Amino acid sequence: MRNWILPEYISDVLPSEARQIEAMRRSLLDLFARYGYELVQPPLVEYVESLFTQDDRALDLKTFKLVDELTGRQMGLRADITPQVARIDAHLLNRQGVTRLCYAGSVVTTRPDGILATREPRQIGAEIYGVAGIAADVEIIELMVESLTLAGVKELRLEIGHLGLFLALADAAALSGEAREQVFVALQQKDAPSLHELTAGLPAELAQGLQALAQCYGDAEVLDKARASLPALPAISAALDTLAQLQSALQLRGIAVGFDLSELHSSDYHTGLVFNAYTPGFANAVARGGRYDSVGEKFGRSRPATGFSLDVRALTQLPFPAARPGILAPAGDDPALIATIRALRNAGETVIVNLGVAAGEVEFDRILRQEAGDWQVFPVSQA
Repeated sequence: MRNWILPEYISDVLPSEARQIEAMRRSLLDLFARYGYELVQPPLVEYVESLFTQDDRALDLKTFKLVDELTGRQMGLRADITPQVARIDAHLLNRQGVTRLCYAGSVVTTRPDGILATREPRQIGAEIYGVAGIAADVEIIELMVESLTLAGVKELRLEIGHLGLFLALADAAALSGEAREQVFVALQQKDAPSLHELTAGLPAELAQGLQALAQCYGDAEVLDKARASLPALPAISAALDTLAQLQSALQLRGIAVGFDLSELHSSDYHTGLVFNAYTPGFANAVARGGRYDSVGEKFGRSRPATGFSLDVRALTQLPFPAARPGILAPAGDDPALIATIRALRNAGETVIVNLGVAAGEVEFDRILRQEAGDWQVFPVSQA
């Protein structure tokens, strides 16, 4: 094998795309700051016990493992930054009241999340800790929509679900272990034949409810359909009430939503509302999030939490933006030349020193030359 070949679903980021990724990352972090979110930067590698908020099989399977040569303990490359931020909130900051945190960094996964996905997403996200009401979910969804608009997404379809519906039905049916997991997967895939087979031995009302859940997707009338077809369990009524309240609050902010009540997400730390954002031309969700109220329990402080994340690299679009043309300067040790180049760069200009070879991808439309004893900038046409 040639030593420059990269692993599958891993790739380099070349200058034009890297420029777009970095510009988007900076703009999004500035947006988060305007909402009051503070930036944290967790490490790329930790002991595996800290990388999972609870017994999260899905996240465990996605995490690369290695041995720490200093301690002999097992470490992992982070596959998701949310558990790390939960650790920071619960164990390091330990604040009372509301905490808003954001992050940006690479994660590495053992397998891609979907078709054409990478195993090294550039994850960026925002999270609110300490608020149990839907006001926090409304803010997070509003921020997610604004983030996608800032990233250039034109057409957006937002789908919302609630994990509490499945949890209520599964608990009432006493589903556990492998049987619970199989029903979970069948619901995710909307696999009606498998659902019918897997729920055959359950009480009729609960079996019908689980089968109906897979058909509950679409516009606002889905909530009425769910109330009519799902058992009248208190937890189900509460979840549907939350979805209705959320829809009303988002509608006031000009955000249209659809529903997919069998959308349960693949990580085990979500506990309630879940949401995905889709746009034409992308095979997978361009952003996703939800509520994970027990996320800090493993770190000694269980706090209500909600948040979202997206992959900045997945949102890059062709053609990549061209770099702003710079100024071509001659090489030399003239103190006045050195000072002029430094002043231009401090003023925000790109100055490329001519080393006798082509400038490559960095273009220039002006030149720096000495005129009447002074170093001055001229258009290329006057060279």
